[in-house]
Amino acid sequence: MNTLTLGINFAYVISAGMFILGLKMLSSPATARKGNLVSAAGMLLAIVVCLLNAGLDYKWIMIGMAAGTVIGLVAAYRVEMTSMPEMVALFNGFGGIASLLLAWSEYHQHPELSIFIAMVTFLTAFIGGITFSGSMIAFGKLSEMIPSKAVVFTGQHIVNAVILLTAVGSGVMFSINSADSYMFFIVIVGVSLLFGITSVIPIGGADMPVVISLLNSYSGIAACAAGFVVNNTILIVAGALVGASGIILTKIMCKAMNRSLGNVLFSGFGSKVHAAGAKGAQQGEVRPATAEDVYYILEGADSVAFVPGYGLAVAQAQHVVRELGEILEANGTDVMYAIHPVAGRMPGHMNVLLAEANVSYDQLVEMDDINPKMDTIDVCVVIGANDVVNPAALDDKSSPIYGMPIIETHRSKTVIVLKRSMNPGFAGIQNALFFNENTRMYFGDAKASIQALIAEFKSAD
Repeated sequence: MNTLTLGINFAYVISAGMFILGLKMLSSPATARKGNLVSAAGMLLAIVVCLLNAGLDYKWIMIGMAAGTVIGLVAAYRVEMTSMPEMVALFNGFGGIASLLLAWSEYHQHPELSIFIAMVTFLTAFIGGITFSGSMIAFGKLSEMIPSKAVVFTGQHIVNAVILLTAVGSGVMFSINSADSYMFFIVIVGVSLLFGITSVIPIGGADMPVVISLLNSYSGIAACAAGFVVNNTILIVAGALVGASGIILTKIMCKAMNRSLGNVLFSGFGSKVHAAGAKGAQQGEVRPATAEDVYYILEGADSVAFVPGYGLAVAQAQHVVRELGEILEANGTDVMYAIHPVAGRMPGHMNVLLAEANVSYDQLVEMDDINPKMDTIDVCVVIGANDVVNPAALDDKSSPIYGMPIIETHRSKTVIVLKRSMNPGFAGIQNALFFNENTRMYFGDAKASIQALIAEFKSAD
C-alpha cells in the first residue's frame, strides 16, 4: 500500500470518527450545535479527499464548495421554522436522488458488473428512487400543496405488491446479466419512483414525523449501497450511520405513538381519523378566558408547564413564550417545558424551536418525566398542541389514537389552551381536553395572546 493510499484511508478514518462523535454530541441539546459542526467538518474532509483522489482539479472542488455553501446558507437562513419539516423532507429526497444518479452513472460507464455489484446497484437505484419520490410527496403534504390526509383507494395494497414484485423481478434479471439489461434498470428506476408515491400518499399528515424519520433512514441506506457501487469506504460508513440512526429514531417515534411501523405505513390512519373527527365536533361546554383571566391564574401559580405544539411554530411565538417564562420565574414560579416526542411535524421540532429562543435546556422535560408529577403542577399552558394532549388516547377505545402515550395535562390543577379556534388539530380529531372543567380556552393568535399576557404582568408591576 503506497503513501497516497495510506493518507486517503487515514483521512477517511478521521472523517468516520468525526461522524460518530458528531452523532454522539447530537444526543444532548447542550452539545447538538457543536455536534452538527463536527459532522459537517468530517463530511467536508471526506468530500475533498475523495475528489482529489478521483483526479478532480482543486479549482473545481473550490467552485463546487462555494456554490453549495451559498445555496445552503441562503436556504437555511430564509426558511421559516414552520417550514423546517418541509426542508428536511427535501434534503432526504435530494440524498435519495443523488444515490440513484450515482448508481445510474456508474452503470452507464461500466455496464458489465459482477453479481454482487449489480445487486447493490439495483438496491441503490431502487431505495434512492423511493426516497426521492416519497420525500417529494411528504414535502407536498407538509406544505399543504397536496391534501395532508391519507389518500387511499380500493386495491392499494395489491398495487403496491405488484410494483414491489416487478422491482424484485427486474432486479434479479438485472443482477444475472447487467451488460444486456439496461431496459431492466430503467424499469427499476421507474417503479422505484412510483413505489415512493404509492407508499407515502396513504399516510396521513399526523404521521409525518415518523415518515420523515423513515425516509431519512432510506437515504442513508441508499448512500451506503452507493458506497459499494463506487468502492468508497467513507460513503459506506456515513450511509450506514444515517440509516441506522434513522431506523432507531423511527422506532422511538412509533413507540411514542404506541403504534407499529406497519400500522403507520399501511393502516390509512389519516382517512379514518378525519372521518372520526367529523362526527365528534362538540363534546361539552367550552370555557373561554380573557388575557386578564389567564394573568390572574398564572400570577398565583407556584408551578407552570408550557406544552408546545405546531401552533407555536405557526405563530412564531417561541421568543415571547421564553419571555413570559422568565417573567414567571422572576415572580417565584417554577417553569418547565413539556416535550412530546412527536409534537410538531418532524422529530425534535419543538426542541429546535425552543433552542432557537434560547430556552434553558434544563427546563425541557420529556413526557415520561413530567407525567408522574402532573398532579402537582398548578397550570399547564398548551400552545398549539392537540393530539399529544388528548385524553381520548387514554380512555376512549373508539378513538383512532387510543393507546398513544400523551402528556397528561388534564391531570394538572388548571389547563390553559391557546388556540385560534375549536377546529381539530392536524390529525383531524376533536380534543376532549378542551371541554374539561379545569380547562380554559384562550382564543387568538398564540404570539399576540402571549404578548397580551406579558403586557398584563408588566402593567401590574
